[in-house]
Amino acid sequence: MTLKTFLLEFFTWWNGQTLGTRFFTWRKGEFVGEDELGNKYYRERGGKRRWVIYNGEAEASRSTSDWHGWLHYRVDTPPTKEPYSARPWQAPYQPNPTGTPAAYHPPGSLAVPRPREEGSGDYEAWRPE
Repeated sequence: MTLKTFLLEFFTWWNGQTLGTRFFTWRKGEFVGEDELGNKYYRERGGKRRWVIYNGEAEASRSTSDWHGWLHYRVDTPPTKEPYSARPWQAPYQPNPTGTPAAYHPPGSLAVPRPREEGSGDYEAWRPE
């Protein structure tokens, strides 16, 4: 482990894993598999706990749908032991745009430069007398 890796694990929780997670994984974890994004999945030896160590920023939406089902106990068999076929309605992974310029902003939001469209007339705003 390099000094930079040690410092990142010691001072941040959003970059992969912390020292506590590394220690717990070393002590009690059993490697189960890795997804195409580089995330590593573990389970507790002889126990029920399951967890993921993200490759990069710890963002829950970065788990693929096959591993998401295993992490949340929807299926008991991990995708490494049983082939997974995505449903036709399942979309491929897209990064979470919250807090970025690509985030959704509804009409009338302060982040949208144009003014909100006028209502249809079926609503009358309350005004104090």
